[in-house]
Amino acid sequence: MAKLTKKQKEAASKIEKNKLYSLREASALLKDVASAKFDESVDIAVRLGVDPRKANQMVRGVVTLPHGTGKDTRVLALVTPDKEEEAKAAGADYVGLDEYLQKIKAGWTDVDVIVTMPAVMGKLGPLGRILGPRGLMPNPKTGTVTMDVAKAVQEVKSGKIDFKVDKTGIVHASIGKVSFDADKIYDNANEIIQTLIKLKPTAAKGTYVKSMHISSTMSPAIALDPKAV
Repeated sequence: MAKLTKKQKEAASKIEKNKLYSLREASALLKDVASAKFDESVDIAVRLGVDPRKANQMVRGVVTLPHGTGKDTRVLALVTPDKEEEAKAAGADYVGLDEYLQKIKAGWTDVDVIVTMPAVMGKLGPLGRILGPRGLMPNPKTGTVTMDVAKAVQEVKSGKIDFKVDKTGIVHASIGKVSFDADKIYDNANEIIQTLIKLKPTAAKGTYVKSMHISSTMSPAIALDPKAV
């Protein structure tokens, strides 16, 4: 096991072992324990009492964070020529179709989100093995396959993120930066937690939210009290 640095030990000492913090407390504490020289990302991990192998217990959705993610999300709009100007005006970083399909086929995936139109999805099918594992395949359920390309691009740029429970039953999401003030970290975290609670599958039995942790890129995780949200 890797030895902790002096800064890591100091950060860990500020977090009470076995204590479950309220989200408000944890949001303030997170800023106190973050010590990296760069602006660390803030992440949340929520363990759910679901069996993701069963279709009726799959939890996925989208949420617009009130204060955005704190990072510039790179958006590729795969659209027909008549929609190109619309996508560019909305703020898409890359706009086009066939040339980008060829680039992706050659292994290029240097974007965060891909927005496209229903008519283009057929061309994206063969690229599923490249886009799927990276979470880049557009999906109507997350609003990234739509005729209103401009709206989709604007929403992604303003802080809309999609999430999906992984095979171990955990939802991971990046919800901001350590440079955010504690209230903004709280608001963003609370938004995704409340969205997850609303998405509880009727087939899920027993405790739905089993545990929650919030952390920054380099800091230890802070355990949250699921009953205090």
